[in-house]
Amino acid sequence: MPILLTLHIIITLTMIGVILVQKSDGGSALLGGGSSSSMFSARGVANLLTHATSILAALFLANCVLMTVLSNRSIKQTASVLDTPKSAPVAPAAPQK
Repeated sequence: MPILLTLHIIITLTMIGVILVQKSDGGSALLGGGSSSSMFSARGVANLLTHATSILAALFLANCVLMTVLSNRSIKQTASVLDTPKSAPVAPAAPQK
């Protein structure tokens, strides 16, 4: 479980970084210039960041589900108070003199 938690933190921080690098108008000019068909053109970088965000979001969701499933398996189910048998009634204590 600590490995999954560490992986979860790394995915989260990476996703935050990728989202903050993107421009809100969609015209990311991080590496600037060139033709639009180039991998590292403004549109190519925006597409790369969009795909990276999608992949990181899927990894984040899958890791959340995996951690939930593993934590539910490790929790011991305790019996309900309603499931315990009733004890015999106890007689009242005798008054002391």
